[in-house]
Amino acid sequence: MKKPQKAKKKVKQTAVIKAGKAPRRAVRKKTNVNESKKLRPVVRSKRMVTISTELEKKGDIALMGLAVMGQNLILNMNDKGYTVVAYNRTVEKVDDFISGAAKGRSSILGAHSIGEMVRILRRPRKVMLMVKAGEAVDESIQTIVPYLDKGDIIIDGGNSHFSDTMRRTGELAGKGLLYIGAGISGGEEGARTGPSIMPGGNPEAWPFVKALFQAIAAKTSDGTPCCNWVGPGGAGHYVKMVHNGIEYGDMQLICETYDLMRKGLDLSADELHGIFAEWNRGDLDSYLIGITRDIFTYKDTDGKPLVDSILDAAGQKGTGKWTSINSLVLGIPVTLIAEAVYARSLSAMKEERVEASKILQGRATTFTGERESFVEDIRKALYASKIISYAQGFMLMREASKECGWGLNFGDIALMWRSGCIIRSVFLEKIKEAFDRNPGLSNLLLDPYFNSVIQECLPGWRSAISTAVQIGVPVPALATALSFYDGYRSERLPANLLQAQRDYFGAHTYERLDKPRGRFFHTNWTGTGGDIASGTYNA
Repeated sequence: MKKPQKAKKKVKQTAVIKAGKAPRRAVRKKTNVNESKKLRPVVRSKRMVTISTELEKKGDIALMGLAVMGQNLILNMNDKGYTVVAYNRTVEKVDDFISGAAKGRSSILGAHSIGEMVRILRRPRKVMLMVKAGEAVDESIQTIVPYLDKGDIIIDGGNSHFSDTMRRTGELAGKGLLYIGAGISGGEEGARTGPSIMPGGNPEAWPFVKALFQAIAAKTSDGTPCCNWVGPGGAGHYVKMVHNGIEYGDMQLICETYDLMRKGLDLSADELHGIFAEWNRGDLDSYLIGITRDIFTYKDTDGKPLVDSILDAAGQKGTGKWTSINSLVLGIPVTLIAEAVYARSLSAMKEERVEASKILQGRATTFTGERESFVEDIRKALYASKIISYAQGFMLMREASKECGWGLNFGDIALMWRSGCIIRSVFLEKIKEAFDRNPGLSNLLLDPYFNSVIQECLPGWRSAISTAVQIGVPVPALATALSFYDGYRSERLPANLLQAQRDYFGAHTYERLDKPRGRFFHTNWTGTGGDIASGTYNA
């Protein structure tokens, strides 16, 4: 009996050619001879091996934007074992990077198009943008989205405004895409060796990037990464914005102490170096104090301190201004950061100030007291004012968290800033401890540790500022810090008179000390104004 023949299996001879969001069926495309040989199915002994570009999908993450920050982040990721795809709109930068800083690194892959970049990424695809904040981010997103599938992730690592991140997170969620707005601090060096990273956005994206982000982030002395999930929507970029605002404040405070010692004590750059070196060995130990110490030793080509030849007109990129504006919107008195922003604005009026200096007089005296004592007073003023700056920053984040429903963990935020970022300092460990002791702490000034430090610094703080006023050296940030402290500790402020004035000219009403809060009254102060009051509200 003849055995029935087995039916021959049909072999579907196809090559999967994907470039971004390509159709699932095989497509024909023009290729050169070498590409054709590479993609053509190989058939041996009636058996076909399909060479799929799925084998090429080996990129863990892609990064768009090859300026110094972008390049250094790629190198950092690659050092930690990740395969990174590098892309730039100007493709020559890709080639320069691959043949330059990334030379010899086979797991850094250059891409010359969005399609090529996406094609070699593992799923879910992760694309990180390191481009200028604003329209450039939106344009980049619009360019990438057609190549992505549901569940893919876009990460913005620039200094975007938090409201833009909130909008983008919602818009991309509607398309099935996950979005992260990650604040990254540490500058070029931090990007290469380990920055502070503050990610927020769509929480569903965090598990896919957590290991990578925490691997490349800075670490505290016990190995804890300075990176954790901040919160939904724009939370990450908001915390980065406040970080930058505090950075403005820290820098201005340092500059005011420098100016006070330079003008009040006529100290040389070498003497200032010694003072800042000593400060950096104590409570003020921080990145910014450390670089200030080093700046004083750097000599220009003529052998003189370079700092003395730098024009006294400061620039700014906007995050300090954003912080100040948002504090006004939320009604939180972040006075020190605002003064730091205004101080930069005043410095930029260089030519006008030069002319004013020829007309306006003010320095009537010079400091004649004991030098070491005055320097110590200045140190205490700096430390106390620094506490005020951080207290105000955390007040602002607390209000924003409540307003937006972010559920910010302030101890985690302090830890994220402990290393890697521009404001890193030993001081931040004390802030973390304060929030660990009391997660519901309404103000750092009410923590026992910080309260005791303020009390210890207070006499020297007052003395330094009063001396600055007497000898005519401007200290707006130091002074506003002390004014905030005195205002915050005051049971009664003169706002009662202010409310009386508002009611007098505008019938805006007032509340009374002897009546429950929420009940409003109006007085006909002149007898001719009438008894009708205007509506009561707070803008």
